Amino acid sequence: MGTRDHHAIAAERVFDGERMLGDRTVVLRGGHIIDVTAEPPKDVPLVRLPAGAVLAPGFIDCQVNGGGGVLLNDDSSVAGIARIAAAHRRGGTTALLPTLITDTRPAIRAAIAGVAAAIQAGVPGILGIHLEGPFLSPQRIGIHDPSRLAEFGPGDAELLTSLGEHGLTLVTLAPEQVPAGAVAALIARGARVCAGHTADTGVAIRAAMAEGLTGFTHLFNAMSQIGPRETGAVGVALSEAETFAGIIADGHHVGDDQLRLALRLKGSERLMLVSDAMPPVGDTRADASFTLFGRRIVRTGDRLTGEDGTLAGAAITMAEAVRHMSTRGGASLAEALAMASLTPARFLGLDTRLGRIVPGFAADLVALSADRAVLGTWIGGEQAV
Repeated sequence: MGTRDHHAIAAERVFDGERMLGDRTVVLRGGHIIDVTAEPPKDVPLVRLPAGAVLAPGFIDCQVNGGGGVLLNDDSSVAGIARIAAAHRRGGTTALLPTLITDTRPAIRAAIAGVAAAIQAGVPGILGIHLEGPFLSPQRIGIHDPSRLAEFGPGDAELLTSLGEHGLTLVTLAPEQVPAGAVAALIARGARVCAGHTADTGVAIRAAMAEGLTGFTHLFNAMSQIGPRETGAVGVALSEAETFAGIIADGHHVGDDQLRLALRLKGSERLMLVSDAMPPVGDTRADASFTLFGRRIVRTGDRLTGEDGTLAGAAITMAEAVRHMSTRGGASLAEALAMASLTPARFLGLDTRLGRIVPGFAADLVALSADRAVLGTWIGGEQAV
């Protein structure tokens, strides 16, 4: 089934974004969901999923550095972005933010132009751009290139938000590395702002929250930790109930106990899965190593590191993150699916059209087998896998 015409998908289980429903048929037409019913409609082409499968809202990934052998920093062309998106569709992702790792201002400008062109060209699933840096802490730089860090200056708010109404803009910064008013200026121009790669113990982060910062990038990783008297970025993220936090559930970035702790404190309504994916996701080459700013990044199984052992993003899909979160991270399947769909939709302000299987929402869907393997994805009713 590959058209936007009137058709339907039946599954023993349908997760509607909030509840797991039994034995439902989802009816699609014109790229939208028009009905969720216990009785399959007559005279409508029907796809019936295998026994044990679940149909869920398509996954929304707020942090995708690359995929299909492409790194956004190296290739921000429409073709390159399309390859990244196609690689992630095979992992259940129907909407994403291509993510630029800390780079120069000309590279930022080029990436924004590339994303705008990809959206205009109709590349399926591209929501906008995530700019992770360059205003980060040198003490919490991770795999980013310290030589490309920058000071926030005149014109940077305009540059970072120059995608404008073409799509969404998410900016990750270290609050202590930008002047007062910078977060407010970004938000006034339509961006969403997360704290990440920060050494701040909590004061600057709370000041940024007062200016409108609403999220945290890859919780626990590349940020200040909870101390006996210092709250740290982790402590603020876990204690402030209204904030969102992305988390990498790949078994390498965050321990399973920490996944369970974060879920208990923030709940699936505010904790969202991200892949933090690098080019090896969806790359079928035997040697899927790559170079990041002159540093060789090596893949060992699903673990990516520099030659010094520093973690260098992840090599998982969102479906694999859902599997890990629901088998080892303490989440029910429904909670893990929400963390990959409705929660990021809420964070991005898209929860009136994405993240749920209810009439009127976009027909962006993923079908998973009983063991969480991706059986198919649909974007706007078009079957992509």
